Amino acid sequence: MMKLITADTIEGLIDRASASERRRANHNVHESAEDPVQRLFVAAERDSYFRPHRHDGKSEFAMVLRGRFDVLVFDEAACVTERRSVGPGTDVVGFELEPDAWHAWVPIEDDSVFFEVKLGPYDPDTAAEFAEWAPAENTPEARAFAEKLRSAGVGESLAIC
Repeated sequence: MMKLITADTIEGLIDRASASERRRANHNVHESAEDPVQRLFVAAERDSYFRPHRHDGKSEFAMVLRGRFDVLVFDEAACVTERRSVGPGTDVVGFELEPDAWHAWVPIEDDSVFFEVKLGPYDPDTAAEFAEWAPAENTPEARAFAEKLRSAGVGESLAIC
C-alpha cells in the first residue's frame, strides 16, 4: 500500500501549526518512534522559535517544500558559521547537516513547510541536545533571542552567558 501526502495533508498541517501554541506542527510518515528512519513534515509560522540544537551522532536531511526558512549553523562557541536561505525561489531547496552540528531553523514566511529525515529510533529525551547558550521555548528571553536569530550573520556570536 502507498502512503499519500496530499495537498489537503499539507493544508491541514499548516492549519494545525497556526493554531498551535508553538506555532508549528508535524506530520509523521514513519509508523512509530521505534522506526529506524524517522520521516516527517514540519509546518511553521513565522513566529515559531526553533531553539538551537544538535542530534547526537545523527545527520539530518531536509527539503523545504513551501515558504522559506533560514538555517543557521553554529560552532561550539555559539558563533554563526553558516546561514542559508532554503526553499522555493532560493538557490537551495534542501540540505544535509553532518552529525552533531548545532543548528536552528528560522521561519521567514508564514505557512512554511519542510520534510525531514533522521535516523531513529526517536527518544524524546535524547533526540536533540539543546544549546545551553539559547533560551528554552516559552521563556521570557525566547522571543528576543528568536529576533536575534532573524538577523544574525556569519561570524556573530549568539551566546547569552
